[in-house]
Amino acid sequence: MKQVLTIVVKLQPTPEQVSKMDASLQAFANACNYVNDNTDPKITNKIALQALTYQTIKAEFDLVANMAVRACARVGANRKTAKLKGKPVKKFAPTSMDCDKDLFTFREKDWEVSLATVQGRERVRLNAGNYQRGKLKGCKPTSAQLCKHRDGKFYLHIQLKDEAPEPIQSRNVIGVDFGRRDIAVTSEGEKWDGQDIQQVRDKFSKVRASLQAKASKGTRSTRRRARQILQRLSGRERRYQQWLNHRISKAIVQQAKALEAVIAVEDLTGIRERTNELRRNKTERRRSNSWAFYQLRLFIAYKAIQAGVEMVAVNPAYTSQTCHQCLHIHPVKGKSYRSGKRFQCGHCEWSGDADLNGSRMIKILGLSVNQPRGSELACSLNSHASGLLKAPRSA
Repeated sequence: MKQVLTIVVKLQPTPEQVSKMDASLQAFANACNYVNDNTDPKITNKIALQALTYQTIKAEFDLVANMAVRACARVGANRKTAKLKGKPVKKFAPTSMDCDKDLFTFREKDWEVSLATVQGRERVRLNAGNYQRGKLKGCKPTSAQLCKHRDGKFYLHIQLKDEAPEPIQSRNVIGVDFGRRDIAVTSEGEKWDGQDIQQVRDKFSKVRASLQAKASKGTRSTRRRARQILQRLSGRERRYQQWLNHRISKAIVQQAKALEAVIAVEDLTGIRERTNELRRNKTERRRSNSWAFYQLRLFIAYKAIQAGVEMVAVNPAYTSQTCHQCLHIHPVKGKSYRSGKRFQCGHCEWSGDADLNGSRMIKILGLSVNQPRGSELACSLNSHASGLLKAPRSA
């Protein structure tokens, strides 16, 4: 099984090289906009777009051959994505350019890359850390993206294709429950407390709100200084979330690998839209919407592939309301055995942490996906009266 891993490496260009790369990104964006504006929006095939516009954009925007080819491919790919979302492609910004093996070459000997620009080829030094060097050592990547980030610096997003190990075939499952009070809780009892994390996030919010107020009021020097600090702090909360999600996902995958278990997680697609329909104050809405649970799930997924661990996503419906011991749900509609962080089953009297109960229920659902002919869910349902299945509709 092939896995594509993207390694982000900072570039150290000279002022002259910065000018050439800026010009290349602008020409590439102009070519993409030309292709998008002058062809039928229904055309998504890159070969068809190339046949219609290749010669024109190559000559008009001084692109080398492969840049023109990649521009047509970029428009085709963006149109396919926009079609799935039901929205048209609006405009391409000069922030990135796709590179194939003819537009860039990685030189491990010098830790440089050879990049094609609209003003000739340039050898640019890489500012690679130990992690990037370890991943790139001995590799010959054939695709990358030249990107200009919000900080104004240039980075190269290099794609590496690794041969991932075959996933372990196991009858054991670890359930993972995502939440705000506890970011993640596993069915084995490991959890990451969200209270300390919430304090850090609230601090970020207060500082940001204070600076935004100063940036719109006060003297000219105060406004300028506030905007400078806001720019410097931009992305700090995002990087904190990313760092923490990496730690959590790594620990979960390592635990699953040690136990030779499958990881079962909740499929939270659309959860943000559904929770936003509930009546909540501004603070609660911010707290619920600002944590990157989808990113955490993606981190678990790609780390699991690297470790040879299988991951399954299950429907989260009723996982927080169902007792994992007896699979009983409160018979009165609108009521639940869960109260805050505690779960007290009224049928079998099991009592404990509500998120732990949820993660164990996710484990049971994961078992039903992983081994549907002999799962705990099937056995438990068959051992109880049929009224348990009808309990949610008896009110």
